[in-house]
Amino acid sequence: MSELSQKNISTEDGSNTTHFGFKQINKDQKVAMVKDVFQSVAAKYDIMNDLMSLGIHRLWKRYTIDCSGGRAGHKVLDLAGGTGDLTAKFSRIVGDKGQVILADINEAMLKVGRDKLRDKGIVGNVEYVQANAEELPFPDNSFDIITIAFGLRNVTDKDKALASMYRVLKPGGRLLVLEFSKPTNELLSKTYDLYSFHLLPKIGQLVADDADSYQYLAESIRMHPEQEVLKEMMEAAGFEQTTFTNLSGGIVALHRGFKF
Repeated sequence: MSELSQKNISTEDGSNTTHFGFKQINKDQKVAMVKDVFQSVAAKYDIMNDLMSLGIHRLWKRYTIDCSGGRAGHKVLDLAGGTGDLTAKFSRIVGDKGQVILADINEAMLKVGRDKLRDKGIVGNVEYVQANAEELPFPDNSFDIITIAFGLRNVTDKDKALASMYRVLKPGGRLLVLEFSKPTNELLSKTYDLYSFHLLPKIGQLVADDADSYQYLAESIRMHPEQEVLKEMMEAAGFEQTTFTNLSGGIVALHRGFKF
């Protein structure tokens, strides 16, 4: 893996500091700093997703849905659900007797998602909740499925968030974590670094007038635990039958775990 990708990647260490991209900051600063990033990018988030991934993010999300086991009547939590791509699909799957909660810590992202889904006529079985993944405001054993797509890397205490997800998941339920990860090929890794740190901020500046936020997003990907480490973190939180599937050469990975 390239030098840029070898930045310190670890589970929470109990210290009072954490990372914000490649910077070390106080843990109590991170929520506000991440909030500022997503306040800035919310309006252009969908456009940037399509540009950054050449539309492939839609295939990653479709695969997540296919692996979810979702069916009519299920209760689903789309955590860090942002602009609601997964929520929209789950709404159709669970039907009138089911429920989908789109939860996000960021008010601006939540508003964009709510407006987008309502414009599409997706109402009735969808609710919107502003929530911190580390302290989910739901009763124990509430959900059949929890998804968190491209959101876990922005959480300050990932271990605490995974424990919170485990608590609100029903016995027999499953968690799906779709997140950027570690490319499995050295050449792909170097190419990905070149794209992330040189081209991506320029696209962010051109389209969203915000290079700094996209620089942070690129750095946050490199600081996220790699595939095996995240699998171990999920197991430490109590999840069983935990697996991951590399997508697009490991640029993205889908982790799955069950609560029994």
